[in-house]
Order: sequence, then C-alpha cells, then structure tokens
Amino acid sequence: MKILVINAGSSSLKYQLIDMETEEVLAKGGCERIGIDGGKLTHKAHGQTFVIEQNLPDHTVAISLVLKELVDGKAGVISSMDEIDAVGHRVVASGEAFTKTTLVTDEVMETMEEIKELAPLHNPAAILGVNACRAVMPGKKMALVFDTSFHATMPDYAHLYAIDYDDYKTYKVRKYGAHGTSHKYVSQAAAEYLGKKPEELKIVTCHLGNGSSISAVDGGKCIDTSMGFTPLAGVPMGTRSGDIDYAAVEFLCRKKGMTMAEGLNYLNKKCGMLGVSGVSSDFRDLTAAADAGNYRAKLALEMFAYSCKKYVGAYMAALGGLDVIVFTAGVGENTPSVRADICHGLEAFGVKMDDKKNEYENDGAIHDLSARGSKVKILVIPTNEELVIARETAALL
Repeated sequence: MKILVINAGSSSLKYQLIDMETEEVLAKGGCERIGIDGGKLTHKAHGQTFVIEQNLPDHTVAISLVLKELVDGKAGVISSMDEIDAVGHRVVASGEAFTKTTLVTDEVMETMEEIKELAPLHNPAAILGVNACRAVMPGKKMALVFDTSFHATMPDYAHLYAIDYDDYKTYKVRKYGAHGTSHKYVSQAAAEYLGKKPEELKIVTCHLGNGSSISAVDGGKCIDTSMGFTPLAGVPMGTRSGDIDYAAVEFLCRKKGMTMAEGLNYLNKKCGMLGVSGVSSDFRDLTAAADAGNYRAKLALEMFAYSCKKYVGAYMAALGGLDVIVFTAGVGENTPSVRADICHGLEAFGVKMDDKKNEYENDGAIHDLSARGSKVKILVIPTNEELVIARETAALL
C-alpha cells in the first residue's frame, strides 16, 4: 500500500509518498508561493533533487504538478496514479466534530467548512488541499488526520475552561491542543527506544519550533497539553504571545486602537520571540544575537525556556511522576542551549542532563542526554508527523 501525505498551507504544500510495506519515503517535496508570482516545486526522489520553477495559481495546479513529477520518467517513483492507494491530509483542528481519523466525504467537508475558524491560519488551507486533490484525483480514497485527535483523551477537568458551562455546550469553547501527530509519534518512539510499552511510561513531550506545545502523556494517552482553543495559547513562540492575561489584551487593543480581530492578529504574528527580541522569530538568529550581547534576544530565550520549564513541572505533578522528557521539532532538535535551560534546575525532581551529550551534532537519530544517575530519561527524538498520518490513513482503510 502506498499513501500520499499532503500538508497544505495557504501558499504552500508539502507532500510525501510512503510505501507502507516498509514505511520507506519514496519521494517528498513541497510547493512554494502558491497564488503568488515565482512559484516553485522542489521534488526529492532517487537521492536527487528536482526543481521546477513556474507560477502556481492555485492548489489544484500545484497538486497536478506534484502528481506529474511522481510519474515522471526521470523524477518519478510510480508508473501511474493507480499505485497510490489513498491520500492522507493533515488537519490542525477538528473541534469536537471529529475525534479520530475520518474518511473524506461531501458531508465531512461541509463540517470542515463549519469549523474552519477554529484554526484560521491552518484549516482553510487544509480544505484547499483536500478540494484540490479531489479535483485532480476523483474517486481516490482520502482521509483527514487531525492534530487534535491525540488530545481527545484529555479528561474534562483538563480541557474545559472555567466559563459558563452552557456557553461551552453551545459554542464548544474548550482546550483542543495541536501538534498531536508529533506528540503521538515521539511518545511512542520513546517507549520503543527504551524497550517499554507506552502503557508503562509517564512522558512529557516538548514539540518546540516556530510553534511550540508541551504535552503530558500517561500510559500512551494525552492527559493535558499547553495549546488551547487555538494554537495561540501555551508557551511563547516564534511570533505568538502564548499565555497572556485577557484583560491585558483588551487594554492593548484600546490603547493601540485595534479591533479584536486586529488584536488577535497582533498576538499571533507580531509577538512572541519576534516581539520581545525585536530581532527575529528564528531561534538561530536569537541565539547568535544573544551570544553577541543582545539583551532582548537573550531575554526572549530566557522567557521561552522558563515558560517551558514551568509546563514540564506542572505536568510532572499532573502525571504523578515522570519517566521521560522528549524534545522534538526544529528548536527541540537543534538548540542545545534551550534544552539545557529547560532541564537545568529540575535536578531535585530527578532530571539530570549530561551537558556534553547535549552538545551533539544533529544527525537525525535519537539521542539520550541523561546524565549518570538521572531518574528521568532526557531524549531528543526527530519527529515524523507524515509517517503518523500515513499510518492513520492506512489503518482507516
């Protein structure tokens, strides 16, 4: 069985074709600047990289170009579209409408339109990707794999907000979380690496990137996560503020003459590491600036690590103990100083990092950063959300 995994953005589209017999990635790539002049497809297969530069006016054209490359005599890896058994689409937020991977139907897509405002930066793009694939591959089975599904196991007391309960029932305002496919993959990979069953472990998974979230996983199931109704909540991120006093938002909107919509845009796109540092949302730039003596860049990094440390500590309490901390995603896998700042100070709780191990060169492998005598394992595990999406799609079929 071969599964095509699609992760569509508003002006981008990433894909992988995975052979589920071996879980080998046959081809992968991405389309950039969809709907913008200067479109480009970067396609990787057979150990080579193929680049096609042409305007991509919409997602349907982009998908068509991807499929053309997959069967191309030189860059292709299949002989025809018949070899693709199904398509798995990444969707960020499902609300309470879907709690597990779901087959695409007209009715399902109508519901997707109704809940797209739950993730306004992501869900509309996913809908574009699904509709484009349905137009180009009519009749092909497709599945929606939701980031929020892994968090559906949170108990009511963890996912509910202390608002009027009738308003929750009417409007479904509650914590949903995000990055679920990543948290699921790395928590399962941690158990496998340690030779344990997921049911035997209490794990805190730290998906740290431009968008960051932290989850508490007990016995293979999520019991809490840092992101909320939308991906804006939790730790401060690249351009997102993370947790903030809501009265402060109203105060800022009033003082800056912003509408609520403008205020949300401000919190989503102009705050976080970028807003604090005034330098960049990229942690590589922040680290370089901090090393060069930039106070605000150093402050941004300290705020990020401090917030992550607090979530780790809170989830240690919620779990009633801790066996493993997992770092993953762009920052989690590539920024030793952030990992160190999060772990240092937790020694009293059995978390002891080996600073020398922490300075490894990222080679895409799993690394154990635990010091001798550490009661808690500290692991860096490269995430693989695409593989989770392919597995979920194959299991549904």
